[in-house]
Amino acid sequence: MKLACVQTDVVFADVNANLDRVLRWIDQASEAKAELVIFPECVLCGYSYESRDEAYQQALSIGSPTFATIADACAKYNLRVTLGFLEADGDRLFNSSALIGPSGVIGHYRKIHLPHLGVDRFVDRGDIPYRILAAGEVNVGLAICYDCSFPEPMRILGLEGADVIALGTNWPIGAVRTAEIVPPARSMENHLFFVAANRVGTERGFEFCGRSSICGPDGVVLAASSDDQETMLFADIDPAQARNKRIERTVGKHVIHRMNDRRPEFYDRISRPS
Repeated sequence: MKLACVQTDVVFADVNANLDRVLRWIDQASEAKAELVIFPECVLCGYSYESRDEAYQQALSIGSPTFATIADACAKYNLRVTLGFLEADGDRLFNSSALIGPSGVIGHYRKIHLPHLGVDRFVDRGDIPYRILAAGEVNVGLAICYDCSFPEPMRILGLEGADVIALGTNWPIGAVRTAEIVPPARSMENHLFFVAANRVGTERGFEFCGRSSICGPDGVVLAASSDDQETMLFADIDPAQARNKRIERTVGKHVIHRMNDRRPEFYDRISRPS
């Protein structure tokens, strides 16, 4: 499978303009024969809102025609897309990510770990457990930005059978080190493919750092952006690599297994609140 990771600017508070931009990126990804295209956090609406009411005006329900339009593009090119948006569910508001395919929304996730930053100051805490969604023959786990700063949820996605973790982010300039360090670490820890799609541009005083990446099992960087310019990264992946957690570096002498070597009976402290 070929992955595409989109590093793009976003038009603040203009879903229609951002939808057009997403569709253009999908066109370009299809030309490269990509089968899974991963977009940033809040790519349909922007991030730097100053109130819940302001953000809610740009929120979409999961049944919005916007997603049907994206599904039509997926059907045209026979690919799948993950992307971020603000989700309205009654009077609740979430920072969400959806996996969309030719038949519509396959599934979605609501951000659980919320920093005191941008729209995350005003949204509700996510209530959908970490789970795996099928993107054709590949198992995808969805996560959003700050989630990846915690190893526990990424481990859960690995244990659930993720071949690829699709992380949409809005990392500002101050998070450059996160962009550099965390994706390789999480892919290595769980021996899977990890895609971090960050946005670029400036929004209400926030500058976003780009530096998106696609990392393979064992933390190998397969493709990466070194700056904050719009671009699309590509990598060919073999899901079988992510599913084989047994790593034999020296035949018979250096063998590890990322999952079987765990000792969870000693980890109970992790699940207790701080």
